[in-house]
Amino acid sequence: MKYFYSQPLLIFLILGVLFSAKAQSLKDTTQVDTATNMPSKETIIDTKHDKLQTNPIQEYNEAYYILGRLNDGIGLPSSHYNLQTPQAALEHFIAYARNEEFEEAAYALNLNLLPSSITKEEAGILAEKFYFVLNQRVKIDWTDLPDRPDGQIDISTTTNKAVAGKPRRSIVFGEINLDDRRIVLRVQRVKYKDYGAFWMISSNTIENIEDLYKIYGPRKLDRAMPSWARMKIWNTPIWKPVGTMLLIVLSYFLGKGLLLIIRKLFLKSDKVWVNNIAKRLSKPAGITFGILIFYILLNELISFTGPSATTLYATLLIIVISSITWLIMRLIDYLMVYVAEYKIGDTNPEENSEARMMLTYISVARRIVTFVVIIIGASVILSQFRSLEKLGISLLASAGVATVILGIAAQSTLGNIIAGIQIAITKPARIGDTVIINDDWGYVEDIRFTYMVVRTWDLRRLIVPLRFIVSNTFENWSMTSANQIRPITLYADYRIDVSKIRKKFKEILEQEEDWDENHPPTVQVVDVTEKSIEIRALCSSKDATHTWDLHCKLREKLVRYISELEDGAHLAKARVALQENHRDKES
Repeated sequence: MKYFYSQPLLIFLILGVLFSAKAQSLKDTTQVDTATNMPSKETIIDTKHDKLQTNPIQEYNEAYYILGRLNDGIGLPSSHYNLQTPQAALEHFIAYARNEEFEEAAYALNLNLLPSSITKEEAGILAEKFYFVLNQRVKIDWTDLPDRPDGQIDISTTTNKAVAGKPRRSIVFGEINLDDRRIVLRVQRVKYKDYGAFWMISSNTIENIEDLYKIYGPRKLDRAMPSWARMKIWNTPIWKPVGTMLLIVLSYFLGKGLLLIIRKLFLKSDKVWVNNIAKRLSKPAGITFGILIFYILLNELISFTGPSATTLYATLLIIVISSITWLIMRLIDYLMVYVAEYKIGDTNPEENSEARMMLTYISVARRIVTFVVIIIGASVILSQFRSLEKLGISLLASAGVATVILGIAAQSTLGNIIAGIQIAITKPARIGDTVIINDDWGYVEDIRFTYMVVRTWDLRRLIVPLRFIVSNTFENWSMTSANQIRPITLYADYRIDVSKIRKKFKEILEQEEDWDENHPPTVQVVDVTEKSIEIRALCSSKDATHTWDLHCKLREKLVRYISELEDGAHLAKARVALQENHRDKES
């Protein structure tokens, strides 16, 4: 009962916060909001009235950019600022920004591509916005920032050999997405007039701050929260983890609600496929919907900053993409299972070769499509993290040995996957076929990515690698037809009348329902030994199972007939000739 009262209250609270956030966003002032401690003005650049400057780079020098002007609006940085190295310049910006001295931090920014009318106060707001974006979304790799004035790399490796030992005038310290393109963040070495060369955050990076701040800036709840809710625990305002937990609870109930709605609406349907969707897809759909809602709400309402923010958003993105991939996999899996169960005929009878062939195609295709979906999902996840490209470059650098090792290690697996595709095309074995592999008789139960499952007659399961199927000889009793002709072998005395056995065999065979009448009853003497003759009786049935059962019955009846024929006189026997000793006879 408590749940029904708490849920409307929770929704009402969120709606009230959204309404107050909307009212807050209507304010337009250049001042820093003391309650929220973040800029409330959307932009400090009016592109309709402010004239943007062109890049003042002059003559070329490989060690630095020679500038014709520098930050006309705020002036040159003070001589006591340390901007001598790439690492020092970025440390200057972050250290002053962390202490909320944004106007001082702005001296590390190259504002040459922005309007010259920008004031020192406006430059401070721009620095604050840039720090907010860096703190939230960019993970700076300080090891890639040299602490040398010339920006040189001290150690030469196979990947940096081209730049090691040479002065550098531009170094990347981070990357971030902006709409459909990747923004590269750089520090550059510049020289202005007779002043010595020093490092600044590049003008091309600075001109994207406003656009980045619109996407990654404070969310609605960040602006709406009063100062009393901003008490910090572990350097994080307490309302953010509390609000996140509320969003998790809300997303859980929304996902659970979707699950219940799908089941309630679709389980009543008269159509089988609708019922199956409600049973099999409602749970993954509800989970995916809840995760997606949480991701959207968190991005719209709450922004996290600090070292853990990048990991948090990356983890959320992986979870979202993984859940969507999982839902697509379940959907594909259900569609193929539905086709196999309801659109293909009964595959149990071995004579239904067309149904078994289609089931084989679907089984192989199901796993191939699942594998492709997993690869696409993993590719989408990896494409979101450009830092992994460095890993790729490192791997390519040592690709000679790595490729050989990987090729040897994965040879068996890849060979089995390719063999599975080959089996689907050439069809040496299909699901439901009767096969004999290494003297084991069984039925092909399933064909998976890398192996085949064979169910033996005694209910054991043989796991056979697919490469074995395409590389070795095995018997397939159902490849062209399930119909079988099998022999019954008997041994009898030389004096038996075979025509009587032939007549009896025909008589009892005609009484058996398992005989398919495709092959006439045949009795032949196929061999002789020193003790008996070998008689073979042939007959056929519709598949291996029925043929086996039929022959066991016929063998039993024929043995009984021979045993009872003339009181067993024609059973196979050994003859021993006894000769009377001549000496004993004379005595």
